[in-house]
Amino acid sequence: MKKLFIKTYGCQMNVYDSARMADVLAPAGFEMTAAPEAADLVILNTCHIREKAAEKVYSELGRLRAIKAAAAGRGRTMLIGVGGCVAQAEGEEMQHRAPFVDIVFGPQNYQDLAQMVEDAARGTAVLKTEFPARPKFDSLPERRRQGQTAAFISVQEGCDKFCTFCVVPYTRGAEYSRPAADIIAEARAVVAGGVSEITLLGQNVNAYHGAAPSRTAPGSALGQREWGLGRLIRDLAGIDGLARIRYTTSHPSDMDDDLIAAHGEVEALMPHLHLPVQSGSDRVLAAMNRRYTVDQYTSVAERLRAARPDIALSSDFIVGFPGESDSDFEATLDLARRLGYAQAYSFKYSARPGTPAAERPDQVPEDVKSARLTRLQTELKSQARTFNEACVGRVMDVLFDRPGRYRGQMAGRSPYLQAVHVTPGDGEAQALRGRILPVRITEGHANSLAGTLAERAPLGAGP
Repeated sequence: MKKLFIKTYGCQMNVYDSARMADVLAPAGFEMTAAPEAADLVILNTCHIREKAAEKVYSELGRLRAIKAAAAGRGRTMLIGVGGCVAQAEGEEMQHRAPFVDIVFGPQNYQDLAQMVEDAARGTAVLKTEFPARPKFDSLPERRRQGQTAAFISVQEGCDKFCTFCVVPYTRGAEYSRPAADIIAEARAVVAGGVSEITLLGQNVNAYHGAAPSRTAPGSALGQREWGLGRLIRDLAGIDGLARIRYTTSHPSDMDDDLIAAHGEVEALMPHLHLPVQSGSDRVLAAMNRRYTVDQYTSVAERLRAARPDIALSSDFIVGFPGESDSDFEATLDLARRLGYAQAYSFKYSARPGTPAAERPDQVPEDVKSARLTRLQTELKSQARTFNEACVGRVMDVLFDRPGRYRGQMAGRSPYLQAVHVTPGDGEAQALRGRILPVRITEGHANSLAGTLAERAPLGAGP
């Protein structure tokens, strides 16, 4: 067997894509290895969202160049491929800057990886960054079952929103929703392989509007032609053995009535939702082209909490967007305090070439952005710790999926996506893997919980 090493950067969609790359290459004789030095093919699956993303990729390529040269010195050929959003955005430039890279391909093209590898092995430099007419999901092989307890499933890809700071519409293309029947089939397959939790993925996952299965009964608001995300979730919840459903990343403008109602009606839909707001200022939101106001975002949050009182929200924030004033930032801080978040991710604005915001003349100085970010993160970290500490004394269902840091310890995830650790001892820890068990929470930390296995059913109300 040939050896494959994949390094994944960025979002959960890239994690999913990397797993499917391995599926595509398995029939060509590739199996995964844990080290690039042992690989016949190394793939960097890149992300363009974070600051200095391209520079990090080129730095890693420099290291791989040395590994490739060492392999050649021993008479062994190693191919290097770069996929994902950086490859999509900088394909020709990447071939110029790093001519030792054999394959450059965008996120819409990995279904053709086997052919790309074959071409590269013959000495042909491969560049494939077009948006094909057929969706990449149409020709993927059956997903391999790898003993996972949780799995990502891509249901929607691309974006039509064109936020002024974001490159996703240019690297992932227009919005596309997979047919519901394909998603259901993939979900059934992974559950049959031992998965009990799935996370539905999309750049704007709640904009999902996929073709309904042919078995759909007449009479729904969408007829027999399309399902929204709420309808899809309701169907997936009927799969035997599927205990938990999550979805990410959602856009506030696409939270429709049926999806909000599903949060209160579908037991398997976990009480945790990532709902990015980005800013608490209407003026900045308009400049970002986010398509909602602070009041509209707040209304969505309130409706979700009315539908499911124990729901916990997480969010994304950008500080220092071009033109952001002190009062705009104070509005963001005020929104965070009013709504309260269980977890949140916050970043300084960094320009992405080719986006409208990058061309604005009113860029905020770095020292101002840093000071604002520090203040916001202090608030958000305090909220996260408060949320975790409020869980002490509760009994929560935990899906155990990995060993903990210490001997005899196992870790898993709560319904709120918190890391939870228990230490039953060497003899019992491994027996917990893959099981969902009640845990009495005894400690709440900044980023995790600790507890002991419990005997009674979980409490219902959230913190």
